[in-house]
Amino acid sequence: MNARSPAEAVIETSAHGEYRQHALHREERVWLETNCYVDLWIELLHHYGCDPHAALNFTVTQAFEGDQFTFPKFSLDDISRLYGLQAQELAIYDTLEAHVREQTRRGQMVVVEMDSYYLPDTRATAYRQTHTKTTVAIDAIDTEAKRITYFHNAGYFALSGDDYDGVFRLMPGLASDVHALFPYVEFVKRARAPLEGDAMVQRSVELLALRLADRPATNPVAQWRAAFPEHLRALLERDPAYYHLYTFNVMRQLGSNFELLSKYLGWLNRHGVNVAGEIQTSAQAIASEAMVMQFRLARARMRSRIDPCEDCLDSMQASYDKVIEPLAARFL
Repeated sequence: MNARSPAEAVIETSAHGEYRQHALHREERVWLETNCYVDLWIELLHHYGCDPHAALNFTVTQAFEGDQFTFPKFSLDDISRLYGLQAQELAIYDTLEAHVREQTRRGQMVVVEMDSYYLPDTRATAYRQTHTKTTVAIDAIDTEAKRITYFHNAGYFALSGDDYDGVFRLMPGLASDVHALFPYVEFVKRARAPLEGDAMVQRSVELLALRLADRPATNPVAQWRAAFPEHLRALLERDPAYYHLYTFNVMRQLGSNFELLSKYLGWLNRHGVNVAGEIQTSAQAIASEAMVMQFRLARARMRSRIDPCEDCLDSMQASYDKVIEPLAARFL
């Protein structure tokens, strides 16, 4: 195993000069990260010189799926319409290393599922500790030096050596595993110039209307509330790992989704599309209350007692009613 300090896993420059995160990852937020896919695309769009705010309208479609909230994801169709970027599936029939080399040579980004066990930027969580799937975007590869640079979550990083062999399954034990499946891989290419100015704003509003037409028919917080007593029993009975998985897929996805919606509504207002301030405030209130509820459940677990969090659920349910239907009345 290569010895590295955490600082060596992070690089500050890219092919375009000094790397600086997009404002969505620098400004004050209740939820600093959403999930690997949303955070990755925020930085990818930023890398391409595009403002990711315009594509945040997907946030109005989040529903409750029985055991979790809909996993927030940018619409690749919207990304194509707004920014002229096409994300296509990349067929993997040779080594992943060979395909990444070819696509990056063509100036294209490779978005690929990888094992966090070999990603040094996950040192605080998974690196050399546990095998978890995550999504990264590789922008450059040096096969002779065994080094790649890549976007992951809210940052831009490099890895090399044993980690390189690990992510590309070049180690003898990994390369000889006949049961290993090819990962799901996409490549991103520029098909046309992005929209700009009023054209960008207008197209974003049109896409928002389409997303609002697909909004949940029932308040998803109310649906979660009905299922929560059973969820709470499981949280108290199972191990801490389950608590972290549950809160990631429920509280974080709900709270961060509506925080991004609040940011989107602020962007619309700054670009001349009037949205009532109460709607934006109510979206942010869901984000804040979801965080409060997560902390309360952690405390309840530590004390082995039941906290039904009724007031948190009251607040989020009422806030949701002040967000989605008023937006539908405004844009449909």
